[in-house]
Amino acid sequence: MRFVIQKVSGASVTVEEKVIGQIEKGFLVLIGIAEDDTTAIADKMIKKMLGLRIFQDENGKTNLSLRDVNGSLLLVSQFTLYADCKKGNRPSFTKAGNPTLANDLYEYIIAECQKEFPVQTGAFGADMQVSLVNEGPFTIILDSAEIC
Repeated sequence: MRFVIQKVSGASVTVEEKVIGQIEKGFLVLIGIAEDDTTAIADKMIKKMLGLRIFQDENGKTNLSLRDVNGSLLLVSQFTLYADCKKGNRPSFTKAGNPTLANDLYEYIIAECQKEFPVQTGAFGADMQVSLVNEGPFTIILDSAEIC
């Protein structure tokens, strides 16, 4: 599982010219699911993400978490995070989880995050346009192969 977490002052997802998800201060999270991912892996990834202290405190130090700043989440499924570009110039996506597994885990992640934070989402499998204002810029990549 891979999360690309961007600290934002605003982000939105548009499908067919309609905004379907929008947040102000918080995290835009692009979520990639692999074939061998599980809810146990998702739980570890969620815990790590929600505990990140990447917002500045009154001294300019990155000491504050999403909870500390009353932030929100915009969660967007993105299978292309598992692109394999080793051979040729056309990426292979065979390492990405099958759509049924990926959607089930994406929905699980959404439900777990909603227990603690306001959550907006993209649309699984849709052609989406994602806009954001990345603060910093500050982008963190969490890979379950490295933290689980």
